Amino acid sequence: MREIVLDTETTGFEPEQGDRIVEIGAVELYNHVPTGKVYHQYINPERSMPQEAFEVHGLGDDFLRDKPVFAKIVDEFIAFVGTDAKLVIHNATFDVKFLNAELKWANRPQLPKDCAIDTLMIARKKFPGSPASLDALCRRFGIDNSSRTLHGALLDSEILAEVYLELIGGKQPDLVLAPVSSGRNSAGGEEEWRPQRRATPLPSRITEEEKAAHAAFVEKLGENALWSRG
Repeated sequence: MREIVLDTETTGFEPEQGDRIVEIGAVELYNHVPTGKVYHQYINPERSMPQEAFEVHGLGDDFLRDKPVFAKIVDEFIAFVGTDAKLVIHNATFDVKFLNAELKWANRPQLPKDCAIDTLMIARKKFPGSPASLDALCRRFGIDNSSRTLHGALLDSEILAEVYLELIGGKQPDLVLAPVSSGRNSAGGEEEWRPQRRATPLPSRITEEEKAAHAAFVEKLGENALWSRG
């Protein structure tokens, strides 16, 4: 199973009011294990960066001016995400809203409504009433986010990948070692399993030639050899 843990940074909150994506970061998981493949791209939003957004992301107009616009990187982004992967996003509604706006403006198909696994919703369901921000979840799971002084899409997606694996049950959520029961005892409880002798012994895999060679070897060892005493 292929999943893409993804984060975006934007100029604001509403694409329909002119806000745009300025950064995309994504990490590939396969069967819940990071593959080492990542996608990271800064994007020219074709508008000025508001001061409040600059303070959050640290991305200013001068830095973004020579970066490609979304239409120039859209095919590379779609190729990385592919058609077979679920997106894993914290507050997925926000990021999918912006991605679909950018895809629409670039004349590309929209992401389906069920394209994403929302870790914010998972956290709120698992820990009702508790803070569910990415920083709060890092504290809960003991994940080091000390380098997260500013919001950065790739760093946030790498941290989110660790948080996601903890939310769904740890580093190897698909590895479940369940006890095997052989039945129930007369009291109705689980019966303790014990190995039983086979009704029919397994046939020997030793050939007649191997038996003869072993007998000749033992004979050379003399009467005190271990095999002779048996």
